[in-house]
Amino acid sequence: MSDAKFPPWHAHYEGNAPAEFNFTACNLQDFLAEAAENAPKTNAIEFHNFKMTYEKLNEKAENIAAGLKQLGIEKGDRIAIMLPNIPQTVMAFWGAIKAGAIVVMTNPLYMEKELTHHFNDSKPKVLITLDLFWSKIKPLKEKLGVEKYIVTRISEALAFPLNYLQILKAKRSKEFIDLPFDGKNVISWKNLLKTKERYTAPFSDPKSTIALLQYTGGTTGFSKGAMLTHANLSIQIQQLRQVVRAENDGINHLFIAVMPFFHVFGLVGCLILPAVFKAPTIPVPRYVPADLLEIIKKYRPTFFCGAPSIYISLMQQKKIKEVDMTCIKYCISGSSPFPLASLKRFQELTKAKITEGLGLTEASPVIAANPVYGLQKAGSVGVAIPGTELKIVDPEDGVTELGNNEPGELLAKGPQVMLGYWNHPEETANSIRDGWLYTGDIAYRDDDGYYFIVDRKKDMAIVGGYNVYPSEIDEVLYEYPKIHEAVSLSIPHRSKGEILKAYIVPKPGEKINPAEIMAYCREKLASYKVPRIIEIREELPKSMVGKILRRALRDEEEKKLQAEKEAETDKNTKE
Repeated sequence: MSDAKFPPWHAHYEGNAPAEFNFTACNLQDFLAEAAENAPKTNAIEFHNFKMTYEKLNEKAENIAAGLKQLGIEKGDRIAIMLPNIPQTVMAFWGAIKAGAIVVMTNPLYMEKELTHHFNDSKPKVLITLDLFWSKIKPLKEKLGVEKYIVTRISEALAFPLNYLQILKAKRSKEFIDLPFDGKNVISWKNLLKTKERYTAPFSDPKSTIALLQYTGGTTGFSKGAMLTHANLSIQIQQLRQVVRAENDGINHLFIAVMPFFHVFGLVGCLILPAVFKAPTIPVPRYVPADLLEIIKKYRPTFFCGAPSIYISLMQQKKIKEVDMTCIKYCISGSSPFPLASLKRFQELTKAKITEGLGLTEASPVIAANPVYGLQKAGSVGVAIPGTELKIVDPEDGVTELGNNEPGELLAKGPQVMLGYWNHPEETANSIRDGWLYTGDIAYRDDDGYYFIVDRKKDMAIVGGYNVYPSEIDEVLYEYPKIHEAVSLSIPHRSKGEILKAYIVPKPGEKINPAEIMAYCREKLASYKVPRIIEIREELPKSMVGKILRRALRDEEEKKLQAEKEAETDKNTKE
């Protein structure tokens, strides 16, 4: 343990790590302005044959800010960005920030119900989107309440001659989308950028000025907008720099943006962080493992942020043996636990320094991580990152603090924790109490101050009177050589209340008998932790960032049980 006068993480950072860091809150646009001033000719974006320097990105962002101001956007207005990872997303984000607006990143895969909730809650004045999504948006225009739509095309993410060839290809295949541009309500991206004027909103207090409304995944039935301030995000960046310490290694870094920008992990790690490093980023619009290998082979990126599912699927590509992966020097893994066996294999392939941490939307997102240069513990999300306090409390009363090696709910306090939920004061009061963010994660802290996630509070199962954490079962399943993916959860049972069930996807070419998995689990787990049902599937439901959706599987099971009950009722009625 570290000396009492030092914070718990201090002992585990190599070198002369200070006991305290003097984090300085700033406006996010300062990061881009600094990159433009100190590295003007360094590429900010590389996308196919399109390249843009930091000097040019800063100019275009200020053009966009001026254009938005001309459209009536004022400080604090919301601007929604509904785009995949393309150059326009980077430009639109920085333009909206320069305009003093609040950015609302929007998942392009949202359907009607999700979109209407998202927009009716945040009330953006402007939506910046892609022509490919217009068919989804057009019939919802009356419901969304958006005043102005700015629409771009993929061709505008390319340089000559690919931009013209892309348009010709779309027209020949009859996939070119005619848009109702009128210059007032539906505006072309090209016209937005025509202005020569440049604008940056006046400085405002970073601690009280919201930069981002980042919507959660809706674990309580509906998604909520976490209000992340300029201070939250700018200090989070400074915290991450201390964790990674990748700026003093003499490497000219190149980021590969696989995680979607509309997710807080992708936005911070693949869009904002590169600007702070004054490094290029390669936007990847759609993750296809084979294509990503080709990108790695061609561009040789050094910095990789990804969910475990991305790392795992990459390693399952046969052609990975033909690609030298050692160009990757730093990896940040998050959004779900990284199975230990897979993590070790990726480290062997790349020789990279991998930090696995814990983040959540409400904390911008990182609260804990294994220091890149320092002690790393397999299976742990690491220690509280600099400037952050963590503690474990009794999950029942939410107050009684627990000691080392006692599982309970994880709480976090730090400058990266959100102001609260947009328009939801009751939810805010429930999630943040006395300055502590209640994460909903069940975790324990070991004697060195390292944290281990046991499971989500809501995923904990009670089987035969025992508390069972499905993640423990998942870890065992992932060690079985024939299994590609696995997830376990408690499902409702008519007589026993709930039982454990495991869903398994075999590796390509492998066949799995449920009986063999059951026998394997009996060897590795206490009897009450062994799944009573094994279901073999071709795939598992996932979120855009690769999280396996336990909730979707549980909903399936609840519907099945309800259907069985209704069928039995009908049968009894007929008899």
